[in-house]
Amino acid sequence: MTVTNLSEIQKMLEPIKAFVLDMDGTIYLGNELFEFTPKFLDKVDGTNREYYFFTNNSSKDINDYVTKLNRMGIEINRNQIMVSTHVIEHFLKENHPGAKLYVVGTPALKKAFRQKGWDVVEEHPDIVILGFDTTLTYEKLSKACEYIRNGCTYYGINPDFNCPLENNRFIPDCGSMAKCIEASTGKYPEFFGKPSKRTLEYIVEHTGLKQSQIAIIGDRLYTDIAVADDSEVTSILVLSGETKKEDLDTSPHHPSIMVEDIGVLVDLL
Repeated sequence: MTVTNLSEIQKMLEPIKAFVLDMDGTIYLGNELFEFTPKFLDKVDGTNREYYFFTNNSSKDINDYVTKLNRMGIEINRNQIMVSTHVIEHFLKENHPGAKLYVVGTPALKKAFRQKGWDVVEEHPDIVILGFDTTLTYEKLSKACEYIRNGCTYYGINPDFNCPLENNRFIPDCGSMAKCIEASTGKYPEFFGKPSKRTLEYIVEHTGLKQSQIAIIGDRLYTDIAVADDSEVTSILVLSGETKKEDLDTSPHHPSIMVEDIGVLVDLL
């Protein structure tokens, strides 16, 4: 049952030691920081709690996010940023050491893999990696489909269908690109960003906390909220991004808490 009563929410937040926040639609839209975001982060600091950011957006690397947040007036360190790319990198290291990767992604995404020692190739890959590629071309799609048809292992980084922008606009995200490839090849990838349980395991390991001490905040039911399903993590849905209140009526995923935005939580911490 989703809680919306403020006094009940306040009680539920008492054991929380760390908040893991989505970015697009939760703390900002596009390049516009929500006015309530600094107040929330200051309150978290003031109550001796921690906050982290976890974004499914695999089109940028960690330095891009640190720079963007700093430009918005949010001073953070690299340890406070988690990106869906980190989860798949961790998995590949354990399960596919030495594999050659064909990465459908931005230059920043390819750079992130290379910096971790991966061989990113254009021909004869072992694995096709699909990311949120804002530089997508027909040639990239065609090559990915050919490699997948020929038996390459195929993974996706984040399953989001849309990426929210300012003024209630959206652009196609990685999940939509995967549907395009599926229509051509009949193959759909395992995803590693939210809501994958691999992401939840990564968050618990990264924070060093118990599930019951963590709250995940986001604006998407099928990623931010779903990642906490069947766990002790508290999930908090905000209505400042993609999801509308009426969407809960048809969703299989239900948050622990629902509020209009993170600003509502300031007086409850």
